[in-house]
Amino acid sequence: MTFSKTRLLRILGTCAVLLLAILAREAIPQNNFIAPIPSVQTPEADTAAIADTLAQKSAGGQNVKNEQNLFEVVRVIDGDTIEVQKNGTVKKVRFIGIDTPETVDPRKSVQCFGKEASAKATELLLGKRVRLETDATQDAYDRYGRLLAYAYLPNGVFFNSYMIEEGYAHEYTYELPYRYQKEFKAAEARAREAGKGLWNPAMCNGKK
Repeated sequence: MTFSKTRLLRILGTCAVLLLAILAREAIPQNNFIAPIPSVQTPEADTAAIADTLAQKSAGGQNVKNEQNLFEVVRVIDGDTIEVQKNGTVKKVRFIGIDTPETVDPRKSVQCFGKEASAKATELLLGKRVRLETDATQDAYDRYGRLLAYAYLPNGVFFNSYMIEEGYAHEYTYELPYRYQKEFKAAEARAREAGKGLWNPAMCNGKK
């Protein structure tokens, strides 16, 4: 059997194509493993924690700007003591660094400006979600089992300082100096100088 030149060239061309295909396949590794691209962790998860830490440091303390430290005020006992609730648990809180005139102590009569201090605390706190801040210089709880804390109103007002500044409370140090002692003493001096609240000579003139 004879082949024409043209037919022979076609056969040779087809063989060449097949050969090239085989060689190309052999050149590719059979275990076609592609190393996974390492996942890059975005910083969003850490941003909140970092911001929270910075907020705590800027306030000089702990437990600041943290959702876990927001509590609803369910009762105002007097100007320096409240009850808060979170997840069905009620906790009694005694404010650090302030002392308001007594209104509920059965051993004492109602003291001068006590009703006004309690009324102001009720106005500012009752039914609000406040942020509580503890103080590492103080015990977590007092001898009556009350949590010792500072409170911040929803609008950011520092409640403890406000009560002293406006003459509703005396500055109060129990045994050890607390974080904001210097600031609270200065606030009391300003209230006394201005004759605000319980410092008003026509009211209590600073007497309890």
